[in-house]
Amino acid sequence: MIDSMKEDLTLPKKHSKKTKFLIGVRIENFSKSILHDPGKQNFRVGTQVIVESNNGVQMGIIASNKIPNIITAQEKVPKILRVLNANDLQAQKRQKQTEQSAKELCQQLINKFNIKMDLSWVNHYPKEKKIVFFFTAEGRVDFRQLIKELVLKLKQRIEMRQMGIRDTASEIGGYGVCGETLCCSTFLKEFTPVTIRMAKDQGLALNPSKISGACGRLMCCLQYEHQTYKELSQTMPKSESIIQTPEGKGKVIQNNIIQQTVVVRLEDESIITFSIEELSP
Repeated sequence: MIDSMKEDLTLPKKHSKKTKFLIGVRIENFSKSILHDPGKQNFRVGTQVIVESNNGVQMGIIASNKIPNIITAQEKVPKILRVLNANDLQAQKRQKQTEQSAKELCQQLINKFNIKMDLSWVNHYPKEKKIVFFFTAEGRVDFRQLIKELVLKLKQRIEMRQMGIRDTASEIGGYGVCGETLCCSTFLKEFTPVTIRMAKDQGLALNPSKISGACGRLMCCLQYEHQTYKELSQTMPKSESIIQTPEGKGKVIQNNIIQQTVVVRLEDESIITFSIEELSP
């Protein structure tokens, strides 16, 4: 949902000239950077700017600089229009005040109507006279009465956008157990299914605190090396199987897929580690 809104910013359109470098801009209220065309302008990281977006113009901050442009010449990326000026800062202040008051009002109405939903954040688009409320909920939500009240009190177009748990983590951002920023808030453009089988195939301890991400779901990174593990495991003997080794027959008690070694308990109860090459016929 949120990612699809961002992807709209880079939909293929006719573009006459290709810029050599692009710049990553973090739009307000979103943690993920979006590539923008700086034109002939130079920007430092941390500079506040006004940029094109699918919702008109928006404010953002330069997050990364001089990213090689590998986008085809037929595609177009949104442009950085200018650095924030004094008028923009005043508009930004008013926008934040509107968003905060709208969020407080919406939360009051959610409580009043006893709607089972959690309000995440609010975006105000002044030029479009539109306010978008982002929320999470376990199932479908009937918020027709809520929208009527919001329109009546705010005099704006109202949109309600339901987000998944992973979408929320992606937009809020944070750090994983690895110490790096969340994959979903940096480079992942879409979520693909992650299963407990992926953790099992990689020999990971099935401890929820070890294999779950900030969103509470299985970590997206479990899929990154899964295919490699599957391919390497094809050459490994099954655990508990009886195999022939250079030292005689024994039972497989452990496989190390990455190191391509097998720990075997021999008939004399000694335990020896063999490489896969040593066990080859």
